[in-house]
Amino acid sequence: MKNIFILLATVLTMTVSSIAQTTWVVDNVHSNVKFSVTHLVISEVEGSFNVYSGTLQSLKPDFAGAAVDFTVDVTSINTDNEMRDKHLKSDDFFNAEKYPKMTFKRVSWKKTGDQNYALEGDLTIRDVTTRVTFTVVYGGTIKD
Repeated sequence: MKNIFILLATVLTMTVSSIAQTTWVVDNVHSNVKFSVTHLVISEVEGSFNVYSGTLQSLKPDFAGAAVDFTVDVTSINTDNEMRDKHLKSDDFFNAEKYPKMTFKRVSWKKTGDQNYALEGDLTIRDVTTRVTFTVVYGGTIKD
């Protein structure tokens, strides 16, 4: 499978749902899952996944030790080219029929700036797990 670089620029405008352990749920209206891949070494193809969900659970306000789980529905891929999207869903790439979801589980979470973090974890695509690092932008919280 070709290398796919996924930029997870998730603005975690989240909802607080418990007291002792805080659980945030990704706000899909203010978040996105995008990727960019080099095509034939001469151009970049950009795309996104439109269906995804995720949670972050933490006991600390700085997210140290936070548990992060994220799932993407690969059938929701969109590269603005129907023929390419169909090909990406085929067995040549994602095999969306057999493996409709990709998942991510946190391994480490490091603050890299005022509202920026490096999120390292295990990304599973087509039953193959690879260690990856994503850039996360924390945009604040909304309390119920």
